[in-house]
Amino acid sequence: MSGILYFVPTPVGNLEDMTFRAVNVLKEVDYILCEDTRTSGILLKHFEISKPLKSYHLHNEHQATEKVITDLKNGQNIAIITDAGTPGISDPGYLLAKAGADNNIEMICLPGATALIPALVVSGLPNNEFLFAGFLPQKKGRQTKLKQLAEEKKTIVLYESPHKINTTLEQIREFFGENTKASLSREISKKFEETKRGTISELIEFSKSKTLKGEIVLIVNNSI
Repeated sequence: MSGILYFVPTPVGNLEDMTFRAVNVLKEVDYILCEDTRTSGILLKHFEISKPLKSYHLHNEHQATEKVITDLKNGQNIAIITDAGTPGISDPGYLLAKAGADNNIEMICLPGATALIPALVVSGLPNNEFLFAGFLPQKKGRQTKLKQLAEEKKTIVLYESPHKINTTLEQIREFFGENTKASLSREISKKFEETKRGTISELIEFSKSKTLKGEIVLIVNNSI
């Protein structure tokens, strides 16, 4: 009988966001896939989890997936985690999920921490329908993607890094318009969690007035 592949969310900041079920699953599997063994080692030590850690990240997931599927077919139960949040959501995990589906492997994704939902809820922007676009393309296809998103009537959720946020905000103003409604959340669940709401122009002024740190979730809607 094949084993089970578990997708286990880990805290995006506050360790108290780890669920009891997530801890129990990680204690029971045969081994754990993770992005960075050093980062995940700290998490496992905190929750007294003693299981082997194996690297599974954007640079080796193609090669590693075949071995993982073989282990699952041989009856091992395996969990995949990322440095923060839910595996497969702008993090490694999709290729493994696809391979699992293709090989009829039982897969279970635990509910848990993710940055996009808290940021969307507190944005005050319509959330009955939304489009999660993740990170914008770095170079090739970036302007095409922005033009496409500018036509979208739903609220859009984007991820961005601190050192690129000013450029991204400027580009959104260029393609979406200066009165576009937006919300910027950073350091979600951490001590210095902060959300700024307003027009895209107001967010540009805010972002340029200080040095932002931590991963950023940007919520945009140009239809209201």
